[in-house]
Amino acid sequence: MTTKNKAIFLDRDGVLNEEIGTYVWQPEKFIICPGVPESLARLKAAGYHLIVVTNQAGIAKGLYTAADVHACHAKLQAACGGILDALYFADAHPSVSESVLRKPNSGMLEKAMARFRLDAAQCWIVGDRLRDMEAGAAVGVRGILVGEEENAEGFAPHVADLRAATALILTA
Repeated sequence: MTTKNKAIFLDRDGVLNEEIGTYVWQPEKFIICPGVPESLARLKAAGYHLIVVTNQAGIAKGLYTAADVHACHAKLQAACGGILDALYFADAHPSVSESVLRKPNSGMLEKAMARFRLDAAQCWIVGDRLRDMEAGAAVGVRGILVGEEENAEGFAPHVADLRAATALILTA
């Protein structure tokens, strides 16, 4: 029998870094939310793979490049001690191109589930939009909605931030 692993899927903007109301692609404007490095360290210590899954439609729209996204992700990894296992991004937008990777589709989660041999029942997705919860639900992953942007409407627990989501996960 093969061992199945567990993971936390993390949306980026509004969960790991501050939502600024527009695309975040410049490292100097990429501000990591309070408590993120500590929360990720607690989840990693509990045996979870940490996997970022983020829509980056600005690439399809020609506003920035994949290299800009990688620069922001390098800043995130540096701030968190390099503990993120994978950082996936969907560079499509329906106005330009379609993609099964773009949330609410589950392509990024499916890629990670295959790569890390994950058991969906032991995984969580933490996001600030219903599309994050929908992507998780499509593959049987429980969701936690963070922030004030959207109402969960019974879809998932709704907490203030990643610190609160971490506490919920570690006591579940």
